[in-house]
Amino acid sequence: MTAIRKFPNLLPDFIWRDIEVNGVRIRTATGGNGPPLLMLHGHPQMHLTWHKVAPALAKRFTIVVPDLRGYGDSAKPEGGADHANYSKRAMAADLVGVMHQLGFERFMVVGHDRGGRVAHRMALDAPQAVEKLVLIDITPTATMYARTNMEFARRYFWWFFLIQPASLPERLISGDPDFFLESHIAGQIKIPGSVDPRVMAEYRRCYADPAMRHAACEDYRAAAGIDLVHDAADADRRIEAPLLALWGARGAVGALYDVVETWREKAVDVRGYAIDCGHSPQGEVPAELLRRLDAFL
Repeated sequence: MTAIRKFPNLLPDFIWRDIEVNGVRIRTATGGNGPPLLMLHGHPQMHLTWHKVAPALAKRFTIVVPDLRGYGDSAKPEGGADHANYSKRAMAADLVGVMHQLGFERFMVVGHDRGGRVAHRMALDAPQAVEKLVLIDITPTATMYARTNMEFARRYFWWFFLIQPASLPERLISGDPDFFLESHIAGQIKIPGSVDPRVMAEYRRCYADPAMRHAACEDYRAAAGIDLVHDAADADRRIEAPLLALWGARGAVGALYDVVETWREKAVDVRGYAIDCGHSPQGEVPAELLRRLDAFL
């Protein structure tokens, strides 16, 4: 039995548990009361990325903050054929199952970075479950790959590094995983001091596990393969839930894309705003993120 780590100083009054779904164990924290709100982290973080906003949101909502499969303290299965175990379809199904086990058939979703890509797939595969959708600092995966140019490749080099065949990126990162992790986060954060040292320590702990580093690579390999197959099959479908797109005005996504327009190609009801920060508003400008979430949710 895996010990359940708890973080009451970061997420006061939250409860941590392991939930078995689709043959994997998903570490999940819950807190608050009210309508259910699922919040999904990105790479290379885990659920504590939400610690500056989740307690405030818990005053109005029942907050569910899991570690995605492969990340944090959730299970880390092998990728399987075509890396399908890390397809956004598989990862989204996990979390719909988690919410159902918690008693929530319909809920709102906030997704940052990789979590936003999982949320995008969830809104297509389980439209009956997703009431509202917030996507933070992403544009659609297929759009970003299709429009790749030198500037995108330079700013998002890991999209092309982590997808290389195993175990090339895994072995290279293993030489100094702390350096890779911290450089990755520092390169995207534009407001210094935004990452709580206690949270960074947890990111380092999780990233020290070779299984997580491999899982993260599998996540990206799936995004460059089977996820694109799924996206192509759904090219004519649109997200039905109201969608709020938020992005960092100092980051790469807003500089390279018309974010709202890319999502209007994928959804029927879209609005969006830039926020004065880098890639992670939940850490850099939590008060502004809360204001935007309160207005939409």
